Amino acid sequence: MTTFDESPAVRRLTDWDLPRLETLADEYGTPLYVMDLDRVKENYARFSAAFPDAEVMYAAKAHTGKAVLEAVLDVGGEIECAAWGELERSVQAGADPNAMQYTAVNPPDHDLDYAVDLAAENPGLTITIGATDTLDRLAERDYDGRIAIRINPGIGTGHHEKVATGADAKFGIPYEQVPEVAKRVREEFDLVGLHSHAGSGVLTEGLEDHCKAIARVGEMARRIDDSDLEFVDVGGGYGVPYREDDEPLDLERTAKMVRDAVGDVEATLKLEPGRYIVADAGLILTEVNTIKEAPDSTVVGVDASLATMVRPAMFGSYHPMLNVSAPDREPHPATVGGPVCTSADVFAHDRPIARPERGDMLAIGNAGSYGYELASQFHSQPRPAEVGLEDGEARVVRRRETLEDVTRVEQ
Repeated sequence: MTTFDESPAVRRLTDWDLPRLETLADEYGTPLYVMDLDRVKENYARFSAAFPDAEVMYAAKAHTGKAVLEAVLDVGGEIECAAWGELERSVQAGADPNAMQYTAVNPPDHDLDYAVDLAAENPGLTITIGATDTLDRLAERDYDGRIAIRINPGIGTGHHEKVATGADAKFGIPYEQVPEVAKRVREEFDLVGLHSHAGSGVLTEGLEDHCKAIARVGEMARRIDDSDLEFVDVGGGYGVPYREDDEPLDLERTAKMVRDAVGDVEATLKLEPGRYIVADAGLILTEVNTIKEAPDSTVVGVDASLATMVRPAMFGSYHPMLNVSAPDREPHPATVGGPVCTSADVFAHDRPIARPERGDMLAIGNAGSYGYELASQFHSQPRPAEVGLEDGEARVVRRRETLEDVTRVEQ
């Protein structure tokens, strides 16, 4: 029997049970998100096994669905949150607030109020700050509890400039200001850790730059004397191969490089994988409704859109696609787009796909990370259902919205 840490390092679209996917689409309709909760557990366990002496927290923002959070908690995971709603949903899923970390980025008053109230009942909750202004606002709320300082290392990494947070002034305390901020935190609060996050979607070839940012965190820990710090948190950003010929992240090499980059510190190493845990555990099923032969391309219309998953429109992201209904047909270049009235609503341009026909079911892979989280109701489209697969069974973990759901908040 395959244990979690021995499971395959990457799951390609062709590894899914295609007849079962067609059955799910027939039963639950399309567009449809499918999340393999067993795969979520496998990915978390595999990542944790690569860092046996570290504390691994799942970055909830990648997918905050209750079923996913419960799957992570089932295998002993902890949760890192970036907003009050993620804190609340994690608690509802069964997470212990005393083991959680709240990474505040320009937090609204309501967020801080919620976090401070939660910490009053759960003093183990850690609040990570990225601005001295946040310290002032916490002090105004009579908070004197656990604080981690988010460092801006001045080095950004990742698959797109919009996720290279390590070089973005929005995120973290400027590097040379950290010692003075640490002095203040030690005087007024309980300084328990340092934190940084360089960027997202890093694969093996991007590790060198990623580890340069991590090394700065280790250097700062030694500079401010880490003898009283509980942890050094180097964030997440560990990627998955979206393209079919990309190799999966070499976890063994990654673990060694990260450890070497942090260097000799007394504090516990913390990491916050998000995408790595859920990306290849999810996909979207969408039905072909239109075939149009244009002068330069065959246009394939589907019922999923940028409202279903915005990553291709927002980041230019590549997601693998497969004709689930007829995978063995001759590949044909197809431009696949949805029903939204913008040229950005395209999942693939001139992509070789087993020639689609009206009524075929297509799968869009690696949709488990920042897929449903970024879904919208643009064009008054109700958001799709989500089905979870676990222990051989399928169940609806998020029902399909109706138009009544879309308009319920209107007055």
